[in-house]
Amino acid sequence: MNPNQRLPAVDRVLQQLPALIETHGRQLVTGCVRAELAAAREGIKHGLPLPDEAALLAAIGRRADASARANLRPVFNLTGTVLHTNLGRAQLAEEAIAAMVDAARSPCALEYDLASGGRGDRDDLVSGLLSELVAGGDPNIAATIVNNNAAAVLLTLNALAQGKEAVVSRGELVEIGGAFRVPDVMRRAQVKLFEIGTTNRTHDKDYAEAIGPKTALLMKVHTSNYAVVGFTKVVDEKAIADIAHAAGLPFVVDLGSGTLTDFAAYGLPAEPTPQQALAAGADIVTFSGDKLLGGPQAGLIVGRKDLIAKIKKNPLKRALRVGKTTLAALEATLRLYRDPDRLSQRLPTLRLLTRPLADIETTGQRLLPLIQAALGATVVVSLAPCSSQIGSGALPVERLPSLALLCRPTAKKPGKALLALEAAFRGLPVPVIGHIRDDAYHLDLRCLEAGDEARFTEQLAHLKF
Repeated sequence: MNPNQRLPAVDRVLQQLPALIETHGRQLVTGCVRAELAAAREGIKHGLPLPDEAALLAAIGRRADASARANLRPVFNLTGTVLHTNLGRAQLAEEAIAAMVDAARSPCALEYDLASGGRGDRDDLVSGLLSELVAGGDPNIAATIVNNNAAAVLLTLNALAQGKEAVVSRGELVEIGGAFRVPDVMRRAQVKLFEIGTTNRTHDKDYAEAIGPKTALLMKVHTSNYAVVGFTKVVDEKAIADIAHAAGLPFVVDLGSGTLTDFAAYGLPAEPTPQQALAAGADIVTFSGDKLLGGPQAGLIVGRKDLIAKIKKNPLKRALRVGKTTLAALEATLRLYRDPDRLSQRLPTLRLLTRPLADIETTGQRLLPLIQAALGATVVVSLAPCSSQIGSGALPVERLPSLALLCRPTAKKPGKALLALEAAFRGLPVPVIGHIRDDAYHLDLRCLEAGDEARFTEQLAHLKF
């Protein structure tokens, strides 16, 4: 008899999977049954034995569970990079998460003015808060929101300088993640780059001499993802603002990351703020929402009310605008800044960046024996000092003292073992993401807070190495 004839029919298998169908739906489970039967037929063709019924049903269940699992999954970020672009950057505050849930679950007044009953402007949900936080509520300062800072720069340039020139120092022509560059963004905005100075030195006169009949604005780009040291010269924002205003031109500052609080007050490396840029004379400032600010992905544009109005009238604004859940999370995040005394506890980004070393060490001492037991004698686990980085292009040369669990395979040539170890941690129910360096697999503990430890340790029983 042909062995394939002994494989059960699809309908017969489905009759034995009522619970799986209830969980995942008949369509998905049927597809999984057909796929497993096809795999069994292929195996038989190559001499493999006919799978028994229990094994077949178990394989179908695993396939169904894998097919139903979300692609966007939570992970443990133990890379040592707090704001990891590939891992979603800033973790949101509980207040922001709750606000997103409320906005997603119910109709909300996104573009509806509850006071007048007429149509509203979605930017008004956060514009007043931003004006309050960056300019003390100055009525001449307004804001608009788009989906990230690259979009903020693109929109600003297109609205204020389309068909004209924007003056930028050569040393500030940055490339951000994914090979996106300031000159490329300018071309897409239909703005001509007027490059001044040299890679390491730019002077006041370079800005002044660049201004001509085609100049639309002067621009300064914060070099947040690299540092040039040595024989250097940059022109400060106030000097550029004075040159721009003397010529009747706007001055635009792209901060890239951007924070609304003084990092130095928390013992962290200083980072320029929108408040400082506006105080120095900037007319428009752009920055990100999901980096040092600690909110959702967004591009924030703040500055002179008349220029913001012009930017908002640009047709690109509608294409780049954000939705209700982003605005809900952003508003909730900004409200936390009204209470600076508790900001470092309530805002995850700031809490992780300022986490005491003693707290990290306590976590490491608790976890070390558990991970050692899970990995067995072929790996030696130790706790060692390391350095975390802020990430997402912010403060690229600064490091934060931290501690990591180092997992060292005992093999003389540990390369394959390290890759297998890395894969084993990635294969956990909640994947653990570390990094390999110096013949060890490093798990930087800065971003593993006490509230997550139980969830982390419970899954170590699933570690297969």
